Parts: sequence; C-alpha cells; structure tokens
Amino acid sequence: MSHLHENRKILNRLSRLQGQINAIQKTVNDSDKSCVEVLQQVAAVKGAVNGLMNELIEEHLKHHVLTGTQYNESEMEEFFKLLKKYRE
Repeated sequence: MSHLHENRKILNRLSRLQGQINAIQKTVNDSDKSCVEVLQQVAAVKGAVNGLMNELIEEHLKHHVLTGTQYNESEMEEFFKLLKKYRE
C-alpha cells in the first residue's frame, strides 16, 4: 500500500497513537499515578487503533478492491481472510 505514506489523515492518527503509547509508558513509570489512569489511557489507545483500522479498511477498499463498478475478487477474498483472522 505505497499510497498510505501520502495520506495525511492516517499519518496524523499514527502520530497521535505514538504519543498516546509514550504517555502510557510515562504513566506506568510514575509511582504517583494510579492503575485507573493507566487503564484510561489504554482504553484511549484501543479506540484510536480502532479508528486507524477503520481508515485503513476504507483506504484498502477504495484503492485495491473497488474500481468503478467492478471489484477485484482476489483482493476481496484476501481482505475477508484478514478480517476473519482478527475478529476471532
């Protein structure tokens, strides 16, 4: 997916995720922070990852599966295999 490096929306999401992960590590290392604070940050990361996944799915479908009124059957099959793998 060489086109992703040009997608500002996806790059911004990745930067935010990286910042959130770094914040979790700082919170874990801070003895004054509670477990609840860490859990809140992890929940935020989980939501951010889900948002990123949705963006990536949309980009994949637009650029590799759906082409006009046609669709690439082999790409669609590979995509469904991937979805099944991560739904379990």
